Amino acid sequence: MSHHLDSPEARADVRLDITDYYVFRGRTGTVFLVNLSPSIAGPDAPHGFHPEARYEFRIDCDGDQSPELAYRFAFGAASGDRQSLTLTRLDGPSAGDDRAEGAVLATGFTGEEILGEGGVRLWAGPAHDPFFLDATVLHAVGDAFAAGTQADLSQWSPATAQNVPFGANNVYAIVLEVPDEELLASAPDGRIDSWALTVLATDAGGWRTINRAGLPMIHPLFAQHDDHLADHLNTATPAEDRKQFGEHFAAAIAKVVAAYGTAVDPDTYGRAVADKLLPNVLPYTVGTEAVFGYGVWNGRSLIDSAPDVMFSLATNTAFTTAVTKESVPFKPTDTFPYAPVIV
Repeated sequence: MSHHLDSPEARADVRLDITDYYVFRGRTGTVFLVNLSPSIAGPDAPHGFHPEARYEFRIDCDGDQSPELAYRFAFGAASGDRQSLTLTRLDGPSAGDDRAEGAVLATGFTGEEILGEGGVRLWAGPAHDPFFLDATVLHAVGDAFAAGTQADLSQWSPATAQNVPFGANNVYAIVLEVPDEELLASAPDGRIDSWALTVLATDAGGWRTINRAGLPMIHPLFAQHDDHLADHLNTATPAEDRKQFGEHFAAAIAKVVAAYGTAVDPDTYGRAVADKLLPNVLPYTVGTEAVFGYGVWNGRSLIDSAPDVMFSLATNTAFTTAVTKESVPFKPTDTFPYAPVIV
């Protein structure tokens, strides 16, 4: 799982649980897409969007690991299958300030395409999960990074690999397409780093971060068996990442790489990969095609095989989960809202 049910805080209310985060080229601009509230949490879990929460895309436009731009979604209480929604934009110091108000760009309801100020368009509602991964490989990799060993796949074969349970999983998606000129006004060279957040209102009148997603597969690699680390990864800011997690990531990678015997100096390799993974933000160049691949990270498309890329990098070993985008029964589209919408 990329982020599915990744921490105790997220599992407590899956409406706040980010499953995956994508940034890619759309028809009219840059698309920011986050999936949440997975159906694999079970039929008794609450679903939809939390009316006392905020869902945000935060964007670093100058490489200082702090946001200069943010897009914030807030939802009303559910009425049947619909919820009202409001999108606000926050610029400059306000982009990282939970108490800032921002400028309202659009209002509307889930399940419908909404056009907003500045040419933005948005959609939110239930969708099929486009993510794909074999569960046996997932758990084997998590066990390996917890114990510092090779992944035990002795009882697994690529011939029997299955996209389980994601092939039947549904999520709730938030899709925002922003015209290039809107982003280039804040990031003139076109290069941005971004991440998605869910933030919940507190009884004291403030806001508490519940879930955060930037690069895919960070939690499955390092926190499958460490709930404390999982919560900490979600609540830290990008500016804190290297200090808070750098040594842990480097040591975990070095142990696994040493077990595989694929580097003469596993410690140096571990530090280099930890430095690549942190801060945990998704890089993208505005106006270009997205690819999260072995040679380049430039956003993330809805068909990228993130597990193969990240498992190979972290183990310094050619790794495959043996499932592909063809295992997804409901395919993404090349027209807005791009997610495989449930109709």
